[in-house]
Amino acid sequence: MTKLTISGSPHVHSTMSTNKIMWNVVLAMLPALLVSIYFFGWNVLLLTCASVAACLLFECLIQKYLLKGDMSTVYDGSAVITGMLLAFNVPSNLPIWILLIGALVAIGVGKMTFGGLGKNPFNPALVGRVFLFLSFPTNMAMSAWPNPQPMFASKMVDTVSGPTSLSIIKRGGDLPALSEMFLGSMGGSLGEISAIAILLGGVYMLCRKIITWHIPVAFLGSAFIFAGILHLINPADYVNPVYHLFAGGMMLGAVFMATDMVTSPITHKGQIIFGCGCGLLTIIFRCFGPMPEGVSFAILIMNGVTPLINKYVKTNKFGYKK
Repeated sequence: MTKLTISGSPHVHSTMSTNKIMWNVVLAMLPALLVSIYFFGWNVLLLTCASVAACLLFECLIQKYLLKGDMSTVYDGSAVITGMLLAFNVPSNLPIWILLIGALVAIGVGKMTFGGLGKNPFNPALVGRVFLFLSFPTNMAMSAWPNPQPMFASKMVDTVSGPTSLSIIKRGGDLPALSEMFLGSMGGSLGEISAIAILLGGVYMLCRKIITWHIPVAFLGSAFIFAGILHLINPADYVNPVYHLFAGGMMLGAVFMATDMVTSPITHKGQIIFGCGCGLLTIIFRCFGPMPEGVSFAILIMNGVTPLINKYVKTNKFGYKK
């Protein structure tokens, strides 16, 4: 007798398989990776490859020796995405051994502890990133990350460190031009520096119907509105809200991490609530918290609220008529 096998969520009626979805997300992240290599050098590729390889290895070992589950999930692309996103959230001068620890936490704690893809309530890459931020604050501090230096510039100089745009917003100083923040010529994590590269990846995923507009628009829109209100109340202490959109991991989080279909609500209304919560919390953390950034914590908190949102915003049962 043939048994019906039901895999882990997400369960979406689509012609695309989980593997195709994951590898399309990988393709969408390539523009941000290429821009990062251009501005920070080949060490970016080394860090990214090391992170991806470590995530694949840890998932393989845990799946084989601890969970004793289906090894095919190792090759579905989800571990590759986790590795790339984790690398995208660290500075270009981070020691590889620290990144490997982050990969172990991302896969071992953030993903496989709950049973693997489709069962994890929190974004694994963000779990690894927050662990590194709390465990290695000196290396993950935003006050002395390498400044971008184009690979093919006429004069190549030794790597220069400096504050990121977020640390400038937090502590005051001359902000970089919006054009620099849009193109990527500013300090920051590997995958967050170029808004245009991230948006290109987002447009690709929208066209491929891998994500919808609801979470990114709600995330960025709510952050812009709340930051704009603060700026209108006290422009001396709170910067133009456009800077918040382009600074730090706002774009990266809104396009690639908050839209994770496993850890975000299943309905469009729920996704709008989720995105608004992420945007509001991000600005609260940035403007009133002790740390310059707040995207990672905001998304993780809203990941935890997702079951409540799904329960509040229920879909109609099949065959139900209003």
